Amino acid sequence: MLDPSSSEEESDELLEEERQDVLVAAGGSSQRSLPPPSRDSRGREAGAARAASPSPSVLSEGREEQERLQREEREKRLRLQLYVFIARCIAHPFNAKQPTDMARRQQKLNKQQLQILKERFQAFLNGETQIVADEAFCNAVRSYYEVFLKSDRVARMVHSGGCSASDFRDVFKKNIEKRVRSLPEIDGLSKETVLSSWLAKYDAIYRGEEDFCKQPNRMALSAVSELILSKEQLYEMFQQILGIKKLEHQLIYNACQLDNGDEQAAQIRRELDGRLQLAEQMARERKFPKFVTREMENTYIEELRSSVNLLMANLESLPVSKGGPEFKLQKLKRSQNSAFLDIGDENEVQLSKSDVVLSFTLEIVIMEVQGLKSVAPNRIVYCTMEVEGGEKLQTDQAEASRPQWGTQGDFTTTHPRPVVKVKLFTESTGVLALEDKELGRVVLYPTSNSPKSPDLHKMIVPKNSQDSDLKIKLAVRMDKPPHMKHCGYLYALGQKVWKRWKKRYFVLVQVSQYTFAMCSYREKKSEPQELMQLEGYTVDYTAPHTGLQGGRMFFNAVKEGDTVIFASDDEQDRILWVQAMYRATGQSYKPIPASQAQKMNPKGGNVNTEISPLYADRGQKHGMDEFISANPCKFDHASLFRLLQRQTLDHRLNDSYSCLGWFSPGQVFVLDEYCARYGVRGCHRHLCYLSELIEHSENGSVIDPTLLHYSFAFCASHVHGNRPDGIGTVSVEEKERFEEIKDRLSSLLENQISHFRYCFPFGRPEGALKATLSLLERVLMKDIATPIPAEEVKKVVRKCLEKAALINYTRLTEYAKIEATAEKDTETMNQATPARKLEEVLHLAELCIEVLQQNEEHHSEAFAWWPELLAEHAEKFLSLYSVDMDSALEAQPQDSWDSFPLFQLLNNALRNDTFLCNGKFHKHLQEIFVPMVIRYIDLMESSIAQSIHRGLEQESWQPVNNGSATSEDLFWKLDALQMFVFDLHWPEPEFAGHLEQRLKLMATDMIEACVKRTRIAFELKLQKMNKTTDLRIPSSLCTMFNVLVDAKKQTAKLCILDGGQEFASQWQQYHSKIDDLVEESVKEIISLLVSKVVSVLEGVLSKLSRYDEGTFFSSLVSFTVKAAAKYVDVPKPGMDLADTYIMFVRQNQDILREKVNEEMYIEKLFDQWYSNSMKVICMWLADRLDVQLHIYQLKTLIKIVKKTYRDFRLQGVLEGTLNSKTYDTVHSRLTVEEATVSVTDGGGLQGITMKDSDEEEG
Repeated sequence: MLDPSSSEEESDELLEEERQDVLVAAGGSSQRSLPPPSRDSRGREAGAARAASPSPSVLSEGREEQERLQREEREKRLRLQLYVFIARCIAHPFNAKQPTDMARRQQKLNKQQLQILKERFQAFLNGETQIVADEAFCNAVRSYYEVFLKSDRVARMVHSGGCSASDFRDVFKKNIEKRVRSLPEIDGLSKETVLSSWLAKYDAIYRGEEDFCKQPNRMALSAVSELILSKEQLYEMFQQILGIKKLEHQLIYNACQLDNGDEQAAQIRRELDGRLQLAEQMARERKFPKFVTREMENTYIEELRSSVNLLMANLESLPVSKGGPEFKLQKLKRSQNSAFLDIGDENEVQLSKSDVVLSFTLEIVIMEVQGLKSVAPNRIVYCTMEVEGGEKLQTDQAEASRPQWGTQGDFTTTHPRPVVKVKLFTESTGVLALEDKELGRVVLYPTSNSPKSPDLHKMIVPKNSQDSDLKIKLAVRMDKPPHMKHCGYLYALGQKVWKRWKKRYFVLVQVSQYTFAMCSYREKKSEPQELMQLEGYTVDYTAPHTGLQGGRMFFNAVKEGDTVIFASDDEQDRILWVQAMYRATGQSYKPIPASQAQKMNPKGGNVNTEISPLYADRGQKHGMDEFISANPCKFDHASLFRLLQRQTLDHRLNDSYSCLGWFSPGQVFVLDEYCARYGVRGCHRHLCYLSELIEHSENGSVIDPTLLHYSFAFCASHVHGNRPDGIGTVSVEEKERFEEIKDRLSSLLENQISHFRYCFPFGRPEGALKATLSLLERVLMKDIATPIPAEEVKKVVRKCLEKAALINYTRLTEYAKIEATAEKDTETMNQATPARKLEEVLHLAELCIEVLQQNEEHHSEAFAWWPELLAEHAEKFLSLYSVDMDSALEAQPQDSWDSFPLFQLLNNALRNDTFLCNGKFHKHLQEIFVPMVIRYIDLMESSIAQSIHRGLEQESWQPVNNGSATSEDLFWKLDALQMFVFDLHWPEPEFAGHLEQRLKLMATDMIEACVKRTRIAFELKLQKMNKTTDLRIPSSLCTMFNVLVDAKKQTAKLCILDGGQEFASQWQQYHSKIDDLVEESVKEIISLLVSKVVSVLEGVLSKLSRYDEGTFFSSLVSFTVKAAAKYVDVPKPGMDLADTYIMFVRQNQDILREKVNEEMYIEKLFDQWYSNSMKVICMWLADRLDVQLHIYQLKTLIKIVKKTYRDFRLQGVLEGTLNSKTYDTVHSRLTVEEATVSVTDGGGLQGITMKDSDEEEG
């Protein structure tokens, strides 16, 4: 290689200073500031400040301002330099592709959208929308709104950018799935249909009138950042990331020739050559990074060589238009076996002339012929055209007066310098003429650089032709094959080729990505006359050689043992040739014309030669030349990449997608290409990425733990020697940084698990907590191969969940206090009455239960490996609550029962939990409330006993519902007490059984006392009643009867014990006693009542006894009635007595039917009443078996018996009872008596008879 010129040395010094700045920037991994000012600049600033001698404060402010400006200037320069490297990666990628298999990210929600969403759901709940919904859906939406949308944890997640519309919908879907499963089945309506309908309604509420998720004013780049991006979009993205202005990008784009693939490929070749030279220098000087072991130093050199060879292979694999595959394979093999590019000639693979054969396409367009005079105007003329060595084409025919065609002929040739012949003919009219007459011809020698526009060419005419000024207008276009990089005429002189100084036609041919040849061609030859392979040569401008004639502007190509001098006729042509050869050689030194070097280095002499305008413009590049001409190999790309990745991640987290730290496909592509092209180690890349992700996560951003896991696993595998990227060397810095990041990551993960309710609210992002636990297990591993014991992981998670319990409870109490402050005045809060304390602790219990339910619903799946740890967390959480609960309960007054709802609330939540039921807190809760429950039952038992005693003493026996006021109160209290204990759902079976048994025994004793007292009261009341037909059963007796009937019903409800087999038989005996007591009492009062009403019948019969034959009263009554009947209408004797009794029976039947509640006992009563009545009548008649009944007795008995039979039949007494033997005996006797009277006294009965009694009125 050539030694660098003085101008290059100065340029390298500037670049070395820039590199030092980059190294300073890379000093702190966690700092986000770019390089601070250097000491020299600070010294100069201080010196300038001392010269001005202002006041100390002004001096300090001025220095700070100047330092700030300088720091900003350095930052800008560094960003511009970095953008140049990135732009080259985008312009000509040869390692990476944009990934197409990455998960599509959702649009994130922001604060404004969350507020709009809340308003929309509130409007739906207020009935302000047109969406029709049932009560179940409204309840689901209300729960979703209150619990989820209004949660401050959701607001924090939205603020951190980790929430999307999909997350909101998934949470709602999960909630309604649980609700819909609990709904009863409906015929014809599946639960899947309900779910889909509810989700459709949710979407309608979510969208509202305008879908804010589809805002048209969002930036186009942000909208497509998840897709595969074009180069222009990638340029725009990284302009935003690095703060590059559009003008600066355009200047860099033009100056770097980013649209020129040849220039970019040449730049890559120069970079790879530079990296190999650095590796050679490092191996020679033994200046290596500090590795874990010294043996890695040699391995490091091999890794550098291998990485460059891989890049060479990638570059070589890019499609090249011309070049045999065998040559490519040979070239690649040499590159892999050789250490560096500048190897000796003995290893070179020489090109043959057949390797550089080119193919050209020619277009010949014949327009018209001018100056044709030798042919008559009506003669036919035409043209032919041919490329020598190829086929011949002909135009259409035209008249000689208008020789115009516009015909195009297409040809292909392998001659870089073809010969084109065009001839003009006219048709021969002679009979013997064999061929047409040639009027003229033109021979052209086009090249790829020839003009493409139509032009007039003078034709060669035959001797003695009149067409001395014959011209033809035509265009010859010869294309430039892609692998022909430049062509033209040059003078050349070399030691091995072109040994004679003369002008030749040269073509620069690219055979493959790394192989170029300078070839000279003769006319009509497809293979070059001579060729020179450019590998290893360095091209540069030279001064004119006075001994060589021909050519004005000189340049040369130099290689060890060989020098070739070239010369062109003008400066512009020389610049283009040098640029093309500079790209082909892959040299690091950039040639600069002597005139331009003089301008860049004012210390040189005067410049007399004019500078080419093109080069002058590109040389200035509006101040960009420093960044464009900088040697990438002299920069610390590890530090540059850290800056690039940091800025890219910041940009990504602030775009409109919920990325969770994942780069977009375009960003991954550029970062991959940068790392491969500039040799950024994979471990360094992922360590920087981990550091940035951890920092963002510590600052509140939501980062996907799977992403952390991926980068950590890569680094761990690298550090522990598993070589995920084929790199076997591990630097001390990488290992130290890995250990540092491992500690940071471990602390972060433990903190996230301790704050799992707030880092992963409602289980969002989905699966993140589970992935975090998995990553924690990976971080705790000592190395990549040895798994950590499960107990150690469990120990760490247990410790985190213990912290989580304290964190959750602390935040919960703070939230409860905020709510309480919003509801009550501060003064009321300060008073803190026992009732207020109980209210607060009850509300806190509701919040605690809600927290535990949410933990179970949203986080239990993540802790599925250790469900007992989540249970321990819940116990710890509840133990913190128990302190506040105990304090509030101690403040309650004695015999205060307001705290029972607290027990019910907590017990109902705990008893259904497999792990918490009868756990530590649950048992503590039971221990507190056992004495309270026993005390409450004792007091209730005493109270009920007293109420029975007092109530029955003062009882008015007015009907109340199913009994009296006292009985109703008794049964209600017993039922309420039992329901209260039942609602406690006491979790301990033994004590629960004891409570149930005690309450059943209590109910039995209370009902027994009530029944006995009621029966006594019934007897006393019944004794005070008269026995005449005026007797009407009072409502109090009916009430007492109802009390006993209701007692029998309540016994079945309140006294039956659903116990085990141990005491079932014993309890059955006890229960049968109270049943028997109630039944006997009912029977007794029925008997007493029947006896009372039957005694009225006995009184009626005793009155009829006065009419017995042989008595004085009977004779007197008969005489009186007969005497009076002569003067007045005397009523039928005995009918008043019968009617009065019948009225008595009917009215008392109606009273009983109306006021006694139990039909069964009414029927029993009526059965006994009827039977006893017939017995009494039968006995009365039996006493008068030998005596004929008085007519009045007969008439009265017939009516009483007939009406009694009829009335009791109407009351439902069965036929078997009605037509008993007793009734038959009575009926027979009365029938006989009736017959006797009808014989002796035909009109005495006055129509009263035992026959057809049903049709008789009355």
